[in-house]
Amino acid sequence: MEDQIYICKMECYQKALQEQKEKVKPEWAFDLGKLPAERMQMEFRCFLAEREKTIAVTTMVHERNCYNRMCRFLQDLSSQPCGFRDRPLEEWVKKLNTWLMRHGQARIEQGINVYGKEKAVPSDIITYFRKIYCFLQEQDAREETEKDVWDLRRIGVLYKVNPIKNFETLNFKEIIQPAIKEETKKAVLRHLQYEAVATISKELTAVRRMSKYLDEHYSKVNSCMDINRKILEEYLIYLQTEDTGVNNFRSDLTRLRALLETIGKIYGASHLETLFLNTDIAHSTRAELKSYSDAELKRFNAAFVKMEEQTCRLMVIHQMLGTRISDTLTLQTDCLYEQEGRPMIRIQQMKTDTFVKNISAELELLIQKAIQYTRRKYGETKFIFVDEKNPERPMRYNTVQNRVMAMVQKEDLRDDKGQLFGFGTHMFRHCYGIRLTEMHYDDWTIAKLLGHRSIKNVKYYRKMSLQILADETREVRERKSRLIEKYLDGWGEEYEQVRQHD
Repeated sequence: MEDQIYICKMECYQKALQEQKEKVKPEWAFDLGKLPAERMQMEFRCFLAEREKTIAVTTMVHERNCYNRMCRFLQDLSSQPCGFRDRPLEEWVKKLNTWLMRHGQARIEQGINVYGKEKAVPSDIITYFRKIYCFLQEQDAREETEKDVWDLRRIGVLYKVNPIKNFETLNFKEIIQPAIKEETKKAVLRHLQYEAVATISKELTAVRRMSKYLDEHYSKVNSCMDINRKILEEYLIYLQTEDTGVNNFRSDLTRLRALLETIGKIYGASHLETLFLNTDIAHSTRAELKSYSDAELKRFNAAFVKMEEQTCRLMVIHQMLGTRISDTLTLQTDCLYEQEGRPMIRIQQMKTDTFVKNISAELELLIQKAIQYTRRKYGETKFIFVDEKNPERPMRYNTVQNRVMAMVQKEDLRDDKGQLFGFGTHMFRHCYGIRLTEMHYDDWTIAKLLGHRSIKNVKYYRKMSLQILADETREVRERKSRLIEKYLDGWGEEYEQVRQHD
């Protein structure tokens, strides 16, 4: 079997764009002969065969460098292993750190997050070795729901997922008590049938936090059946006085309550269904809706045109539609149609229902351009804005976030207060809603154009509009001015300057 596995023969290379292919030299390959043992070569060949299906060719080029460094590390070991899993992962990482120090290489690297802040990350060779090691873990023959980490693709349940978010697993490992872990699994399996995966993820976060508390303060509590009102009250006090990890536990407690109630129904433990009182979870104060000023929008849009053309179209279309970012990213290539000679668009909202609305000819043309670009580059696809690595899926939220924040930092884009812009895609929706109120549309029309089911949220857009506030108070202010002028009559010339003051 050939020891040289060339990048130009891999699946990721075949799917790459022409400009990406041109950056790959024909001789670049993974030389399996550099690995010290035959079993290691076989293990790595399996890893690479799966890896080439899921990553971009640019990532594969980078990982080739990590591979060559890893091979030098393995060759320098005094006792040669036969396979990657001959030693525990912790021992491998310790030896890798020692080898990096001996060769004057960094064990920790300084990375930059999407908001431009520094963060410490392990050396890329350590991260790469972890990926190989985890891939080669022995296959678990148990049912997926019996494992501590569920692969959602194998769970056998139709679940609600937002395609722009990357949820592939559910992790129960950090739930300390075995009985609580099993009870949680049964409740989560039921919730998966009608709740979004993002909501399930919040439930697991809530259970993990309570599990840690129980382990430290009530070590004898092994099951949710053992949780009573006294324990819950002490946990609530603990969250408010000692746990400083989260500023507001309302969402956490709401999801914990839902999970415990479901566990109570499954196991016939009625006390879990009445464990929480309505006063235990504080009513949330609705946060003040924020919006961009006209000057901020101008600065943003002036920078958008410097971005890659499809990303620029995405951000402009997002503003003009007034949709949530999830709805913009999942626009489908058949979303446009005509009704009585007017251009219309069909928007399949992730949070609620599909709705339609008419759009301008300019916006229709821009969306058509975006569709043509995708078809020319990726062929026929379901979505207009697609994931470059997998065009069958829509573009990921993190991809857009990374590109926009990179642009913000490069252009040093700042808001009216002098602070760097954040990734506030929902604020464009607020701007859209405010403009509708300033155009004096009625509440039902505004709700329909925003895709709302009811008019209850329209009032918040009206409150945000400074223009409406000025218009509605102008008559009162003018009447007050006339009243003041009337009282000034006859007070003498010394008050004339007050009357004439502009």
